[in-house]
Parts: sequence; structure tokens; C-alpha cells
Amino acid sequence: MGETLSARLLSFGQDPRWRRFLVSRLPVGPGDTVIDVACGTGAVALELVRRTGCSVVGVDQSPEMLAEARTRIAGDRITFVEASAQELPFDDASFDGLTAAYLLRYLDDLPAGLAELARVLRPGATAALLDFGVPPAPPARQAWNLYVDAGLPLLGRAVSPGWHEVGRFLGESIRRFHAQWPLPRLLGAFREAGFESASARRLSLGGCLVVWGRRQ
Repeated sequence: MGETLSARLLSFGQDPRWRRFLVSRLPVGPGDTVIDVACGTGAVALELVRRTGCSVVGVDQSPEMLAEARTRIAGDRITFVEASAQELPFDDASFDGLTAAYLLRYLDDLPAGLAELARVLRPGATAALLDFGVPPAPPARQAWNLYVDAGLPLLGRAVSPGWHEVGRFLGESIRRFHAQWPLPRLLGAFREAGFESASARRLSLGGCLVVWGRRQ
């Protein structure tokens, strides 16, 4: 619940637009199979099927998330598998595309994690990953800091007593990741993992970052 709710609250309701942009990076269609890593309750998987007509294998390490996804989503184009993003149970070059939302910050070893994502893609296939960002422009960053530090935990407390801590954790998690992996270094890690033409787009004044590239 925490990450799904945080996406809605932290994005001011813009996370559906973020997902649409994420999916738009993948040149796939009917007959292709895309792996959606850290699929959660299946929002990106649904967007992929709606926009492209592809088949999707959703992967998440949380059985609770997958149980909710299976309850919400019925159809033969989406299947779900319980597994870690850093040890995907698939052969090399198994998929025609890859998406992942809110995964980057949770990869314990980011270079190794990106290499594992690249491994399961066929050569020429595109991977696109989305995560929260820190706005680079000072006015937007000041407003973001205020909202993350004060507004988000307050809103979370109104929803659930325990969500106050989730709100507090989220801001520090985002700041720590982007301090450790500024965009030039992050794009370099993508290239070293086996992706060419690595690109990035900031959305919502930088509150979202989407990175994508083609498997060499």
C-alpha cells in the first residue's frame, strides 16, 4: 500500500501520466512479450496491454502485492511471477521489452541489478525505468523539500498511522539515491550494464525521472 499511495500523493496524482510516458518508450506491439519488474499491483502491466497489445509477465518479490494484482487483473495477456529483480528466473534474451516503476532505489547493487535486467532482454529490445526524482531547479526543489518533509507525512498520517513513517522514509530514500547516482553517473551505469542510446527525461519539474535504453 505504501508505494502505491506514495506514488499518488508524491506525484500530485500525476503518476498515471508518468506510467503512460514510461510505456511510450517501448517499441512493442501484439506478438511481443514484455517483462514488468517490481510490478506491484499491476498498473504498468495494464497500461502496457492497453497501449500496445503486448503480453506481459509481471514480476514482484511481494506475495501480497501479487495477490492483489491477480485479484484486480484478469486476462490471458498478463501473468505474474514471484521473484527478486536481482535474480530473475528466466533465460537470457527471453523478452522483447522491459519496464520497471520505483525499482531503481531498491537495487542493493545497482550495476549488477541493471546487468540482470539487460540479461533477460533480447538484443535490440528496450528497457525503461521510472522512479521519483529530486527537482534540479532551486525553486521547485525547495517546494519539493517542503512537501516531502512536512506535507507528505501529514497526509499519510490522515490515511494510516503507520504511513507517517513511510512518508518520512520516502523523502530520504529519494534524496540518498540521487546523491549517490546523479544522472550522468546513472546513465553511465546503464551503458556499462549493456544498454546503448541511454536516455532520460525529467517529468513534473523533475519529480519523476524516466531512463531508457536498448539492449546491445
